[in-house]
Amino acid sequence: MSCVSALYSFDIGRKPAMRAAQEEQAMGETTHIPVLVSAILEAFRRTDGRTFLDCTLGGGGHSRAILETFPNAKLWAMDADAAAIERARISLPADRAHIYHGNFVTLDKLPQRNFDGILLDLGVSSDQLENGERGFSFRLDGPMDMRMDRSCGRTAEEFLETESRSELIEAIRNYGEEPLWKKIVDAIEAARGTGKLSRTGSFAELVRRVLPTSYRTKIDPATRAFQGIRIAVNGELNALKEALPKAFAALEVGGVLAVISFHSLEDRIVKQYFREWSGLPVDQFDSRTADERVARGQLLVDKPIVPDVEEILRNPRSRSAKLRLFRKGEEEFLGGGD
Repeated sequence: MSCVSALYSFDIGRKPAMRAAQEEQAMGETTHIPVLVSAILEAFRRTDGRTFLDCTLGGGGHSRAILETFPNAKLWAMDADAAAIERARISLPADRAHIYHGNFVTLDKLPQRNFDGILLDLGVSSDQLENGERGFSFRLDGPMDMRMDRSCGRTAEEFLETESRSELIEAIRNYGEEPLWKKIVDAIEAARGTGKLSRTGSFAELVRRVLPTSYRTKIDPATRAFQGIRIAVNGELNALKEALPKAFAALEVGGVLAVISFHSLEDRIVKQYFREWSGLPVDQFDSRTADERVARGQLLVDKPIVPDVEEILRNPRSRSAKLRLFRKGEEEFLGGGD
C-alpha cells in the first residue's frame, strides 16, 4: 500500500478496527500541546469561517480550538497516524468533524473541495515522541520505526540497513543538517547486520560514540541524525512540496493557509511557495520580471510568527516553531500591461 495514495474515512461515532491504533495506550488522552493557536485563530477570523481543514490532526488541539472559536463551522481533519484518528474519534464532536486517515498529500481526494482555512502543522506530536514503540525519540528505547503511518512503508531500521550511501548522505547531511555527517554514515554502513540499527537506544549510542568528545552542542549529538532519518523515512519534504499547491487550490478566495514548520528546510519551502503566490521573488536568484509574476493573494505576515517566551516556557517543544500565513485572492497581473 502506498503511504500517500490511501485515504480512509471513519465515522467517529463508531470504533474502527485499526490494529496499529489499538496498540497505543490511553487512546482518549493526549499529551500534545498545540502550538501558536491564538495566531492561527486570529488569521482564520479574517475568513468567512464556515469550513476548515486540519491536514495534520495530531493530538487534535488545533481542531478543537477551531471548532470552539467557530461554533457554526464544519471541520475536516486528516492524519497519517492511525492513533491520532482513534483519539479524534473520542475527543471531537461527531456532528461537526469529518475525520480521514491519510497523508496530507491526499487532501485533493477529500469530498469537500473548498475551505475557508487550512492548517498544516509539520511537527512530530508529543504523543508520538513519548511512545517509545514509535521510534521517534532517542530518549526512550524502542524499535527504529519512525513511520507516521505504521500501516505502510519502510521502517527506519530497514532504511538504515538497506539504503544506498547516497540516500544516507541525503538524510544525515541534507535533511539532518549534520556537519559531521560522514562519520555517522560510515558508522551506519559498518553497523549493518549487527543489530545496532534496530533500536533507538543502540543507534543513538552509535552516533554519540563516533562523534569527537570536543563536539559539544546544546542538543544531544543524535538529534540531527534522528531528524534527518525521520524526514527521509516519511518523505516529508517531497510530501510538503506536493501538498502546498493542492492546499492553495482548495482554498476559497479570501481563505487563509497556515503552515507551522519546525525545520529550516520546511520553512524555506513554505516561504518560497507563499512568495511566489504573492507575486514576489521567491529568493535572491529569482530573475523573473514583474511582467512574469502573478499575485494570487497576499502574505499576512512579512516574517514568520514564533512563540513568545510564555509559550516556550509552557511548551518547550514549541521553541523552533515558525508560522507563515497566506490569504488567497483574485489573480492580479503585476506588469501593468494590457
